[in-house]
Amino acid sequence: MNVTRQFAPVLRRLMARPMAMRRSQFAELPKAPDRVVFLGDSITEGGLWDEWFADLPTLNRGIGGDTVGGVLERLDSSVHAPRAVSLLIGTNDLAGLGRSHRVDDIARQIDTLLSSIRVIAPDAPLLVHGVMPRSKSLADEIQQLNVRIEQLAAQHSAEFIDLWPALVGPDRALRKDLTGDGVHLNGAGYRTWIDILRPHLAPFGTSAP
Repeated sequence: MNVTRQFAPVLRRLMARPMAMRRSQFAELPKAPDRVVFLGDSITEGGLWDEWFADLPTLNRGIGGDTVGGVLERLDSSVHAPRAVSLLIGTNDLAGLGRSHRVDDIARQIDTLLSSIRVIAPDAPLLVHGVMPRSKSLADEIQQLNVRIEQLAAQHSAEFIDLWPALVGPDRALRKDLTGDGVHLNGAGYRTWIDILRPHLAPFGTSAP
Protein backbone atom coordinates (compact mmCIF):
# COMPACT_ATOMS: atom_id res chain seq x y z
CA MET A 1 0.00 0.00 0.00
CA ASN A 2 1.16 3.53 -0.73
CA VAL A 3 2.34 5.18 2.51
CA THR A 4 0.30 8.35 1.92
CA ARG A 5 -2.89 6.32 1.72
CA GLN A 6 -2.21 4.87 5.16
CA PHE A 7 -2.20 8.35 6.67
CA ALA A 8 -4.84 9.89 4.39
CA PRO A 9 -7.47 10.46 7.14
CA VAL A 10 -4.95 12.30 9.31
CA LEU A 11 -3.65 14.34 6.37
CA ARG A 12 -7.15 15.36 5.36
CA ARG A 13 -7.82 16.67 8.86
CA LEU A 14 -4.52 18.56 9.00
CA MET A 15 -5.03 20.19 5.61
CA ALA A 16 -8.72 21.01 5.93
CA ARG A 17 -8.30 24.36 7.68
CA PRO A 18 -5.55 25.89 5.48
CA MET A 19 -7.38 24.66 2.39
CA ALA A 20 -10.60 26.30 3.55
CA MET A 21 -8.79 29.54 4.36
CA ARG A 22 -7.22 29.79 0.90
CA ARG A 23 -10.47 28.84 -0.76
CA SER A 24 -12.27 31.58 1.21
CA GLN A 25 -9.90 34.15 -0.30
CA PHE A 26 -10.89 33.07 -3.79
CA ALA A 27 -14.54 33.52 -2.86
CA GLU A 28 -13.94 37.08 -1.57
CA LEU A 29 -11.80 38.32 -4.45
CA PRO A 30 -13.46 40.09 -7.40
CA LYS A 31 -13.85 38.18 -10.63
CA ALA A 32 -10.71 38.34 -12.76
CA PRO A 33 -11.46 37.81 -16.47
CA ASP A 34 -9.04 37.46 -19.37
CA ARG A 35 -6.39 35.58 -17.40
CA VAL A 36 -4.67 32.27 -17.91
CA VAL A 37 -6.07 30.39 -14.92
CA PHE A 38 -3.83 27.77 -13.33
CA LEU A 39 -6.07 25.24 -11.57
CA GLY A 40 -4.78 22.50 -9.34
CA ASP A 41 -3.26 21.46 -6.04
CA SER A 42 -0.04 22.36 -4.20
CA ILE A 43 2.11 21.84 -7.29
CA THR A 44 0.11 24.53 -9.07
CA GLU A 45 -0.09 26.71 -5.96
CA GLY A 46 3.71 26.67 -5.72
CA GLY A 47 4.24 28.00 -9.24
CA LEU A 48 5.32 31.64 -9.55
CA TRP A 49 3.22 32.01 -12.68
CA ASP A 50 3.29 35.79 -12.93
CA GLU A 51 7.09 35.59 -13.02
CA TRP A 52 7.48 32.58 -15.29
CA PHE A 53 5.07 34.26 -17.70
CA ALA A 54 5.78 37.91 -16.95
CA ASP A 55 4.10 39.20 -20.12
CA LEU A 56 0.96 37.11 -19.69
CA PRO A 57 -1.92 37.84 -17.28
CA THR A 58 -2.16 34.81 -14.98
CA LEU A 59 -4.25 33.70 -12.03
CA ASN A 60 -3.02 31.13 -9.51
CA ARG A 61 -5.93 28.98 -8.36
CA GLY A 62 -3.98 26.12 -6.83
CA ILE A 63 -4.70 24.85 -3.33
CA GLY A 64 -2.36 22.50 -1.49
CA GLY A 65 -3.99 19.13 -0.83
CA ASP A 66 -6.81 19.66 -3.30
CA THR A 67 -8.49 16.90 -5.27
CA VAL A 68 -10.60 16.65 -8.41
CA GLY A 69 -13.76 17.05 -6.35
CA GLY A 70 -12.32 20.05 -4.52
CA VAL A 71 -11.50 21.87 -7.75
CA LEU A 72 -14.98 21.13 -9.07
CA GLU A 73 -16.59 22.67 -6.00
CA ARG A 74 -14.71 25.95 -6.39
CA LEU A 75 -14.93 26.53 -10.14
CA ASP A 76 -17.24 29.53 -9.75
CA SER A 77 -14.58 31.41 -7.79
CA SER A 78 -11.74 30.28 -10.02
CA VAL A 79 -12.84 30.53 -13.64
CA HIS A 80 -14.42 33.68 -15.07
CA ALA A 81 -14.12 34.43 -18.81
CA PRO A 82 -10.55 33.07 -18.88
CA ARG A 83 -8.04 33.61 -21.64
CA ALA A 84 -7.11 29.96 -21.12
CA VAL A 85 -7.27 27.31 -18.39
CA SER A 86 -4.38 25.09 -17.31
CA LEU A 87 -5.42 22.09 -15.21
CA LEU A 88 -3.16 19.74 -13.23
CA ILE A 89 -5.04 17.56 -10.73
CA GLY A 90 -5.33 13.96 -9.61
CA THR A 91 -2.18 13.11 -7.67
CA ASN A 92 -3.84 13.67 -4.29
CA ASP A 93 -6.77 11.51 -5.35
CA LEU A 94 -4.41 8.65 -6.17
CA ALA A 95 -2.74 9.17 -2.79
CA GLY A 96 -6.07 8.68 -1.02
CA LEU A 97 -7.07 12.25 -0.21
CA GLY A 98 -10.15 12.33 -2.44
CA ARG A 99 -13.37 10.34 -2.43
CA SER A 100 -11.58 7.39 -4.06
CA HIS A 101 -8.06 6.39 -5.07
CA ARG A 102 -9.32 4.12 -7.85
CA VAL A 103 -8.35 5.13 -11.38
CA ASP A 104 -11.82 4.56 -12.87
CA ASP A 105 -13.52 6.74 -10.28
CA ILE A 106 -10.94 9.52 -10.54
CA ALA A 107 -11.37 9.48 -14.31
CA ARG A 108 -15.13 9.82 -13.95
CA GLN A 109 -14.63 12.81 -11.67
CA ILE A 110 -12.23 14.41 -14.16
CA ASP A 111 -14.81 13.88 -16.90
CA THR A 112 -17.35 15.79 -14.80
CA LEU A 113 -14.81 18.50 -14.02
CA LEU A 114 -13.93 19.03 -17.68
CA SER A 115 -17.61 19.15 -18.60
CA SER A 116 -18.17 21.80 -15.93
CA ILE A 117 -15.23 23.89 -17.14
CA ARG A 118 -16.65 23.72 -20.65
CA VAL A 119 -20.02 25.02 -19.40
CA ILE A 120 -18.34 27.99 -17.70
CA ALA A 121 -15.77 28.65 -20.43
CA PRO A 122 -16.96 26.91 -23.60
CA ASP A 123 -14.53 28.61 -25.97
CA ALA A 124 -11.43 29.01 -23.81
CA PRO A 125 -8.35 26.95 -24.66
CA LEU A 126 -8.10 24.17 -22.09
CA LEU A 127 -4.73 22.60 -21.29
CA VAL A 128 -5.08 19.34 -19.36
CA HIS A 129 -1.89 17.94 -17.85
CA GLY A 130 -1.20 14.33 -17.10
CA VAL A 131 -0.39 13.57 -13.48
CA MET A 132 3.30 13.97 -12.67
CA PRO A 133 5.43 11.07 -11.43
CA ARG A 134 5.85 10.73 -7.68
CA SER A 135 6.69 7.46 -5.89
CA LYS A 136 7.48 4.22 -7.68
CA SER A 137 4.57 2.57 -5.84
CA LEU A 138 2.09 4.80 -7.67
CA ALA A 139 3.75 4.67 -11.09
CA ASP A 140 1.42 2.10 -12.65
CA GLU A 141 -1.72 3.86 -11.45
CA ILE A 142 -0.45 7.27 -12.57
CA GLN A 143 0.23 5.97 -16.05
CA GLN A 144 -3.17 4.26 -16.20
CA LEU A 145 -4.87 7.48 -15.13
CA ASN A 146 -2.90 9.51 -17.65
CA VAL A 147 -4.16 7.30 -20.46
CA ARG A 148 -7.70 8.10 -19.32
CA ILE A 149 -6.94 11.81 -18.95
CA GLU A 150 -5.58 11.97 -22.50
CA GLN A 151 -8.78 10.34 -23.78
CA LEU A 152 -10.94 12.72 -21.78
CA ALA A 153 -9.01 15.75 -23.00
CA ALA A 154 -9.75 14.75 -26.59
CA GLN A 155 -13.44 14.26 -25.79
CA HIS A 156 -13.67 17.76 -24.33
CA SER A 157 -11.72 19.49 -27.11
CA ALA A 158 -8.81 20.11 -24.76
CA GLU A 159 -5.07 19.80 -25.30
CA PHE A 160 -3.33 17.04 -23.35
CA ILE A 161 0.12 17.85 -21.97
CA ASP A 162 2.17 14.79 -21.06
CA LEU A 163 4.69 15.63 -18.34
CA TRP A 164 5.69 12.04 -17.54
CA PRO A 165 8.62 11.57 -19.97
CA ALA A 166 10.45 14.73 -18.88
CA LEU A 167 9.92 14.28 -15.13
CA VAL A 168 10.27 10.54 -14.53
CA GLY A 169 13.53 8.97 -13.37
CA PRO A 170 14.93 5.50 -14.12
CA ASP A 171 13.19 4.16 -10.99
CA ARG A 172 9.79 5.41 -12.33
CA ALA A 173 9.61 7.99 -9.54
CA LEU A 174 9.88 11.77 -9.86
CA ARG A 175 13.44 12.62 -10.84
CA LYS A 176 15.48 13.40 -7.72
CA ASP A 177 17.09 16.46 -9.28
CA LEU A 178 13.66 18.00 -9.83
CA THR A 179 12.24 17.66 -6.32
CA GLY A 180 13.10 18.04 -2.66
CA ASP A 181 10.53 15.67 -1.24
CA GLY A 182 9.58 13.24 -3.99
CA VAL A 183 6.28 14.95 -4.77
CA HIS A 184 6.71 18.72 -5.19
CA LEU A 185 8.91 20.47 -7.72
CA ASN A 186 12.01 22.52 -6.99
CA GLY A 187 13.20 25.32 -9.25
CA ALA A 188 14.65 22.94 -11.83
CA GLY A 189 11.40 20.98 -11.75
CA TYR A 190 9.31 24.04 -12.46
CA ARG A 191 11.73 25.07 -15.20
CA THR A 192 11.26 21.66 -16.81
CA TRP A 193 7.48 22.00 -16.60
CA ILE A 194 7.54 25.56 -17.93
CA ASP A 195 9.70 24.55 -20.89
CA ILE A 196 7.01 22.02 -21.84
CA LEU A 197 4.12 24.38 -21.18
CA ARG A 198 5.49 27.54 -22.80
CA PRO A 199 4.92 26.53 -26.46
CA HIS A 200 1.27 25.80 -25.64
CA LEU A 201 0.88 29.34 -24.32
CA ALA A 202 2.93 30.91 -27.14
CA PRO A 203 -0.21 32.01 -29.04
CA PHE A 204 -0.88 34.39 -26.14
CA GLY A 205 2.43 36.18 -26.65
CA THR A 206 4.64 34.66 -23.95
CA SER A 207 8.38 35.07 -24.03
CA ALA A 208 11.06 33.19 -22.12
CA PRO A 209 12.33 34.86 -18.90
